[in-house]
Amino acid sequence: KMPLTANGKLDRKALPAPDASQLQATYIAPQGDLEQQLASIWAYVLKVEQVGRSDNFFELGGHSLLAVQMLVRVREQLQREVGLKDLFEQPVLADFCATLHEKNGESDHALDELTKSLEALKRLSAEEIDNLIA
Repeated sequence: KMPLTANGKLDRKALPAPDASQLQATYIAPQGDLEQQLASIWAYVLKVEQVGRSDNFFELGGHSLLAVQMLVRVREQLQREVGLKDLFEQPVLADFCATLHEKNGESDHALDELTKSLEALKRLSAEEIDNLIA
């Protein structure tokens, strides 16, 4: 049963302090530039000391208004577009980062295709290149 004030409202002062040991998972540092930049933005917006790869935006205290603030910072600082729905679907830093890559055309598949094309161009002779250009 929840503690109530004399007015029948929730008595927040009478609630037990949260047990931080249950919330803290093993910290895994962000990997790569984008994850590090996102972690920095999340930490700033959420007013927490550090954000790891497996941290969940909402479990760190985020809510819809902070999510919008975070997305504005992502747009301003990283020049990348992503929607609020994406954060609700992928609230873990590493997963959100992967979504951000995909939304901005940076998927591994596209990079693999580009690498294959460049390798094919390297194998062309000078005569074949001249024929392609002509």
